[in-house]
Order: sequence, then C-alpha cells, then structure tokens
Amino acid sequence: MNIFGIGLPEMAVILVLALLIFGPKKLPEIGSSLGKALKGFQQASKEFEDEFKKEAQKLEETPKIKPENNSNVANTSEENSVKTLE
Repeated sequence: MNIFGIGLPEMAVILVLALLIFGPKKLPEIGSSLGKALKGFQQASKEFEDEFKKEAQKLEETPKIKPENNSNVANTSEENSVKTLE
C-alpha cells in the first residue's frame, strides 16, 4: 500500500504521533474535517475540469472564419487603371 509515496509503516507512525498530539477525542473530528476538505477539493477540481472541457468543445464547434478573397480589391484597382487609360 503506497499513498502519496508513504508506505504502511510510515502511515502507522504518523497515526500514532497524531494520536499522541491530539488525543483520542479530537482525532475523529480532525479526520472528519480533513475528509470534508479533500472532498471539497476533489469537487472543485472536477468542476474546473468540466468547465475546461466545455470551453474546449465550444472552441472546436465554432466555425472557423476563412479570410475573404481579396480579388475584388485587385479587380477594382485594375478597373480604375483601365478606365483612366481609355
């Protein structure tokens, strides 16, 4: 069992130290608040990921604007030069 690079013996030592520091009455409260914080973080992370995917999908679905053909501009100046020569 390897969570966050910490093995089972290390987790046991941390749990014993936490039990000695906080006592048996406070430890469940700390665990509960830590669990709620992790759940909130996971939910915020999922919402961010969903929003990111939604925006990426919008960008893919929007039609790409093609540059206009500038032949009209070229034709206009050619027409003007032809008219002036005549």
